Amino acid sequence: MLKLSVGTESVENLIDWQRHRSRQVADGAYYHITRMWPKRTDEILAGGSMYWVINGLIQARQQITGFREIIGEDGIRRCGIVLDGKVIRTEIVPKRPFQGWRYLPGADAPRDLPEGRKADAALPPQLEAALAEIGVR
Repeated sequence: MLKLSVGTESVENLIDWQRHRSRQVADGAYYHITRMWPKRTDEILAGGSMYWVINGLIQARQQITGFREIIGEDGIRRCGIVLDGKVIRTEIVPKRPFQGWRYLPGADAPRDLPEGRKADAALPPQLEAALAEIGVR
């Protein structure tokens, strides 16, 4: 699945929000609330991830570990997408704005960055995206 992380400035900011500031935690796991319930839950639970778009760029993913029904104070049923606590950085891929979430075919998903890569000097995400676009990264 693909989702915009609205108001997030960086992967670190996403991690900080989920671990320290969000109240969307149950049984020690962060969940993202969305209005629409995915129809392809079995497919998603067989190894699917939430790919986060931060500042117009896919930059990270988290494995989806479950779905839970959330009934809001307004009585409306919503979907809580339960995410693994580990945030995995991905290759940076530009993505135009969209509303809600989208299915992301596995063939279109960016590759994970190697574990040791985070020790490299980080380039600004926009520069990473420009390099990826011309095939240098």
